[in-house]
Amino acid sequence: EIVAHASNVSSLVLGKASGRLLATGGDDCRVNLWSINKPNCIMSLTGHTSPVESVRLNTPEELIVAGSQSGSIRVWDLEAAKILRTLMGHKANICSLDFHPYGEFVASGSQDTNIKLWDIRRKGCVFRYRGHSQAVRCLRFSPDGKWLASAADDHTVKLWDLTAGKMMSEFPGHTGPVNVVEFHPNEYLLASGSSDRTIRFWDLEKFQMVSCIEGEPGPVRSVLFNPDGCCLYSGCQDSLRVYGWEPERCFDVVLVNWGKVADLAICNDQLIGVAFSQSNVSSYVVDLTRVTRTGTVAPDPVQDSQPLAPQPPQASAPLRRIYERPSTTCSKPQRVKQNSESERRSPSSEDERESRAEIQNTEDYNEIFQPKNSISRTPPRRTEPFPAPPEDAAPPEDDAATAKEAAKPSPAVDTQFPVPNLEVLPRPPVVTSTPAPKAEPTIIPATRNEPIGLKASDFLPAVKIPQQAELVDEDAMSQIRKGHDTMCVVLTSRHKNLDTVRAVWTTGDIKASPGPACARDGPGPADGRSTSVDSAVAINDLSVVVDLLNIVNQKASLWKLDLCTTVLPQIEKLLQSKYESYVQTGCTSLKLILQRFLPLITDILAAPPSVGVDISREERLHKCRLCYKQLKSISGLVRSKSGLSGRHGSAFRELHLLMASLD
Repeated sequence: EIVAHASNVSSLVLGKASGRLLATGGDDCRVNLWSINKPNCIMSLTGHTSPVESVRLNTPEELIVAGSQSGSIRVWDLEAAKILRTLMGHKANICSLDFHPYGEFVASGSQDTNIKLWDIRRKGCVFRYRGHSQAVRCLRFSPDGKWLASAADDHTVKLWDLTAGKMMSEFPGHTGPVNVVEFHPNEYLLASGSSDRTIRFWDLEKFQMVSCIEGEPGPVRSVLFNPDGCCLYSGCQDSLRVYGWEPERCFDVVLVNWGKVADLAICNDQLIGVAFSQSNVSSYVVDLTRVTRTGTVAPDPVQDSQPLAPQPPQASAPLRRIYERPSTTCSKPQRVKQNSESERRSPSSEDERESRAEIQNTEDYNEIFQPKNSISRTPPRRTEPFPAPPEDAAPPEDDAATAKEAAKPSPAVDTQFPVPNLEVLPRPPVVTSTPAPKAEPTIIPATRNEPIGLKASDFLPAVKIPQQAELVDEDAMSQIRKGHDTMCVVLTSRHKNLDTVRAVWTTGDIKASPGPACARDGPGPADGRSTSVDSAVAINDLSVVVDLLNIVNQKASLWKLDLCTTVLPQIEKLLQSKYESYVQTGCTSLKLILQRFLPLITDILAAPPSVGVDISREERLHKCRLCYKQLKSISGLVRSKSGLSGRHGSAFRELHLLMASLD
């Protein structure tokens, strides 16, 4: 048991791939990540301003999405330890979330009765599904990614066709709110659990109910199919029940003192369950090798009642259609391409300041999420199963035999995650003569012949046999084009933003400028230039600000005091950028401001107060005070970077001398 949050825990989820990664959301507006078998928090994600009502991990456990009580949704990259997207659109708290199994999409269900499908790459809502009349409590994508099932408080389960964008079927029958839905891993079968204490199975070919299991000890909140689809596990009040369908029957009942279990996962032939109460989270392990999962009675079952009479074993052939997975499998979804400053930033500067990932345990973080380019990160390397629960009370004479049996080394396959038809290859020896990978530079130079952090080999198919070293041109081009669409979207967005700024610039609308005093603030006429800079800043894309400043820097007469008050906060961001071109532009703009306006600012601030009322002078005095405050803030940054070597250090040392009068 761990104390997961400073306040009450409001949601949690287990990573389904490994069963060992746990994410919790709390009333303290944080999302914390834990390793099931370790007591310390790995990472704490901040940014939400209201309690986190729902969390979900994607299949490779690289991304996490969290929905808050205010209706906002945030997506974090766990390997990069940063926020990717903030999605806004729901009018009430988020009740359910799910990642698409094969694409960069997230589905969200809210108390506003709407279901929305989001494209993480383009930061927008792709489609909205309407049909429920009350809160949507659970969402699940089908294994082939073509359907979406939803469960709601209106007692219904609905099936949505993602391609057609419409509802395929509605499954009525529950007499209480439906809390959970789960697709069968192979067959066209759907299970739903409700507060009416029933579990219903639905045929997705005939769109009708297959069977109904009644008599659950309480509301059904968590169900999970066995990976091979042979049975369904139901997390009940203080017990785990194992069910079959066609006909409906209970294979086994296992006593587990977990109270109201919130989520289930399977790892190493062990079922992990997690429950929360107030700020505490508890985890429990059930050894599935001791649980009856088919119609025949398993040896030494752990159950709270007499085992049922043996049932005929289930037929090996499926009774219904099987899902067709995409032919081009991808073990790792394509990461969001981040080729511009706008893509690396969150949607707004406010989000970037407030949203962060605090790594609480560096060792655990590096073990689980690094290196990024490993072939298979999940499950982690150390995959020993959790300690087995103690056996039932045995006669004293059996103790020695039991201890002797336990001392025998277990086969290697028992300590691995069950992967069918996978040959375990020995790990290649480490070659000491191999050079260490070159670290990515902290400052990316403006003039470079190749992208930083990218390798040409990453875009080409892997060649396993030396005789096949010659690559087909079409294969190479298809790999290179993978990021083409994303890059086009980035460049199109940037071009559109620049067109917007240019339209404001060319209008020269004097009425849109801040006021008639602009002409008396310093060099430069009163026109729409400051307004165009305001629009560039409002777009929240540093690349657009850099493009605009590169033009303004060429004509010093365009600078005025209003422009300084707007640009100085952006210059501070540019000076901290990892791009050399951004730093150069920031230094050039700051040098112009210091040379042309610093004497004016200091003189106005040092002048005695005037007699009478002078509105224009008061406006200039206010702007000078604002610029002085911003320059003081930048001076500390300039001082810290003045010790750098090379061209950067020389530029910062010159700025430090110009700002000496501020000290």
